[in-house]
Amino acid sequence: MSYQIDDPTTFGIGGYANWLVGGAVGGAIGSLLFGAILWVMDPSIITDAIPAIYGLEPIGTAGWLFHLAHGLVIGAVFGLLVTRGPILGTITADVETGFLSAMGPGLRLTLAGVVYGLAIWAFLPVIALTLWTTIGGAADPGFPGLALESLTGHLLYGLLLGALFALITDMTSEIETVDAPFREADDSPRTESRR
Repeated sequence: MSYQIDDPTTFGIGGYANWLVGGAVGGAIGSLLFGAILWVMDPSIITDAIPAIYGLEPIGTAGWLFHLAHGLVIGAVFGLLVTRGPILGTITADVETGFLSAMGPGLRLTLAGVVYGLAIWAFLPVIALTLWTTIGGAADPGFPGLALESLTGHLLYGLLLGALFALITDMTSEIETVDAPFREADDSPRTESRR
């Protein structure tokens, strides 16, 4: 790899379960930001709609607890995914794309978080929740899966998750040893044109 590992990913928690800590902390804090956005837009999403997904009546802080638990688990899954060889190799690969090749692993992990937030939005509130409420016979929880605040909240959640994961988790040894699952830019053969 042609870039130096001189960004925040070198100053974090190392060890076997570093991905779990980084993902869980990033996910919990990201869900707080997302929850704050929902709270400002429509507090009933947190207080009523989230407990209604599980068939519960609105009870105190149950909506916040569910929302934080969702963020923590989804963040831990992000940590697990981005530390596996093929995905980490793809994220940190040396590529010919100008703006990507100039980025260090910390920024690439942050962008991976944004993509992950978009994927979570597409899968959970848009597809899974819709199926849950129609096929499962559950009452409509009223969660605006396709609303702009839901998309914005998931993107900001992913941004904060990826950035905090990059800050919290020491990925130095993993990044130095991982191979890209495809041919990297500086490994590609150079062919001269024939006349």
